[in-house]
Amino acid sequence: MNNKIKSVNPSSLGVPKKSYSQGMLIPLGDAEILFVTGQIAQDAEGNVVAPNNAKIQTEIVFSRIANILKEGGMTMDNVVKTQIFLTNIKDSSIVSSVRDEVFKVSRPVSTLVGVSGLVKEGCCVEIEVTAIKIK
Repeated sequence: MNNKIKSVNPSSLGVPKKSYSQGMLIPLGDAEILFVTGQIAQDAEGNVVAPNNAKIQTEIVFSRIANILKEGGMTMDNVVKTQIFLTNIKDSSIVSSVRDEVFKVSRPVSTLVGVSGLVKEGCCVEIEVTAIKIK
């Protein structure tokens, strides 16, 4: 891997035990781009928080994303793209209302899709984002 590309793994979220990073910070000339891996509502030990509660899980996921962005020197205002995965598409209005509050400033492009399941039982929301910062 290019030595300028940096893994972003806030210790508060628990270091991934598998072959991935919470985020990857990539310098691109006068900018930096941060790819944040899909986040689910789990604690530092990997236990699911608020099983099947879309509102609470969405708030937790955005909090996790904010921690990763902060570690990479960015905020939610730097987010340009978000992808949201729901196990129950009927929760889309709940999740969208939380998303709309979080992204009042940046208003990123956003994709929301229904999926048959997520990596852990009880997780009903997974969100990944891409952020950019001009130096």
